[in-house]
Amino acid sequence: MIHEIFPVGPLACNCSILADETARRATVVDPGEDIQKILAVLAQHHLTVEQIVVTHAHIDHVGGAVRLKRLTGAPITMNQLDLPLLKMMDIQAGWLGVATPEVSDPDVDATDLMALRIAEEPAEVLHTPGHTEGSICVHLPGSQLLLAGDTLFAGSIGRTDLPGGDLKKILRSLKERLLPLADATRVIPGHGAVTTIGRERDTNPFLIS
Repeated sequence: MIHEIFPVGPLACNCSILADETARRATVVDPGEDIQKILAVLAQHHLTVEQIVVTHAHIDHVGGAVRLKRLTGAPITMNQLDLPLLKMMDIQAGWLGVATPEVSDPDVDATDLMALRIAEEPAEVLHTPGHTEGSICVHLPGSQLLLAGDTLFAGSIGRTDLPGGDLKKILRSLKERLLPLADATRVIPGHGAVTTIGRERDTNPFLIS
C-alpha cells in the first residue's frame, strides 16, 4: 500500500493519501489545506483520486475538500451530523484569521459501520462523536490501521470545548469503539505523532481507568 501522511494548513492537520500500488486509485483523507502539496504527492505516485474522506467538519480538516473535488471529480464522504459546522465556516475561519473556504454538503453520508474500499482493501466507518457530533474514524482491519481524525491523539484526545463537542460522548466513543481494536492497530491522528491502540490503552491519561 502507498500511504503518505503529511501536515497541511496552519494547524498542521495530518492529511493521508492511501492507494494500491497496482490500481493507483487513491483516497485522500482530511484535505484541510495546501491542495497544491496534495496534488504534488498524487502526481509523484501517478495516482487518480477516487474518493475524499473528511473525518469531521472543522476548517483544518475540510477546508480544501471542495477544491480537491473540483480538480479531481472525486466525491466527498463525511458524516452529515457535522452539517451545522459547515454552515458556520465563516465563524471557524474567523477563529484562525483566514479566508473562508468554499464548502458544500458531502456527496456521501459516512454513517456508522458503512463499508468503504481504500487502497483496494475493505475499510469501515466508525462513528465516534465527541470532538464533533459527526466525527468519524476509518478502520482498515486488514492493515491494522486507524485514521482517527481528532478523536484520539498520542497521549491525548480531541478537545470538546468547541461547538458540537461533548466530553462524555468522546470518552464513550473511545472506550466502546476504539479500545476494542487490536493493540497493534496503528493510529494516524488528526495532528501530531502516529501511535498505536496498545500504547494509548497503556499510557494515555484519558483512557487509563
